[in-house]
Amino acid sequence: MPELIVTNFNANFTGVSATAAAVVRRQVDRFDLALAGHPLPGCPAPITRAQAISASRTPPPGRPFTIWHVRRNPEMRTAIYARDVLRMPVRAVFTSAAIRRHSAFPRWLISRMDAVIATTEEAARYVPNVRAVVPHGVDTDRFTPAASRAASWAATGYPGKHGIATIGRIRREKGTDRFVDAMIALLPGHPDLTALVIGRAARADAAFLARLKARIEEAGLSDRILFPGEIAPDALPGLMRALSCVVQLPRYEGYGMAPLEGMASGVPFVATDQGYYRSFASQGRCGIITEAGDAAGALAALLSDPDRHAAMSRAARDAAETRFSIGQEAEGIAAVYEDLWAGR
Repeated sequence: MPELIVTNFNANFTGVSATAAAVVRRQVDRFDLALAGHPLPGCPAPITRAQAISASRTPPPGRPFTIWHVRRNPEMRTAIYARDVLRMPVRAVFTSAAIRRHSAFPRWLISRMDAVIATTEEAARYVPNVRAVVPHGVDTDRFTPAASRAASWAATGYPGKHGIATIGRIRREKGTDRFVDAMIALLPGHPDLTALVIGRAARADAAFLARLKARIEEAGLSDRILFPGEIAPDALPGLMRALSCVVQLPRYEGYGMAPLEGMASGVPFVATDQGYYRSFASQGRCGIITEAGDAAGALAALLSDPDRHAAMSRAARDAAETRFSIGQEAEGIAAVYEDLWAGR
């Protein structure tokens, strides 16, 4: 009987999936753990939802109950069903990154959790039962700097000598249009630079994507602002270390892992003041916080100053290792588990 069940009921590989996978890879040697739902890269083969419920019918050896670590609404519902309807020895831990008020049903689900872990102090203001604030960390063993950024970029097969990217769902909330505006302003003055929009658009955002591509075509930049779609998790570290900058310009972001993965790869970032980006930036040593309309200018200044870029790259990697490692996140989460099992 596992003492810890980590749920992943979303078939799509999202930012939530990435953070869960990174933590699970650190937890497997510490806990008797089962992953329930869909596979995660580098993690144990998952069991089904029904198998997870069956495995929770009796307490695991040496523990008073099984902990379910959940991160999405359907996962919270299943944990509540196992605990309150089936009366199983289960306790539910939820991780919350949102920095805005949840809608009514998620608020109710979260109120039924035995413990909540907030990823930031701001996120902790919007949820009850917060046991700890534990920022997401990055796997600094998977995301590492390139020995030669130029050679790494050439190996990607994309055109140009240098690359920058924005990463995430293609939609207005994520600021994909802001990135396109910045690239239309920036690229004419940087003929060796290619821009990537990494991610996919949901069906509801298809018209938004079509408008972006039309604007790019009108600007004559269709061969330099590219849409490669989603990148497989195992391929992302190789691409990330090849970039010269990560650019994230969202209108809203709860936390945001892309700049942090870039930092671990020795890649500085330019971003709007959303999520945990200002903390990542370390007062400008690792990244630049800017208004969306000023992003092109900030990028131009950074890319034209090799010494500054090199210094920020080194500082970014150092901050990822010392302040935002996945090991620190895993330890913070483990402390919450141990407190629950001890009845504290």
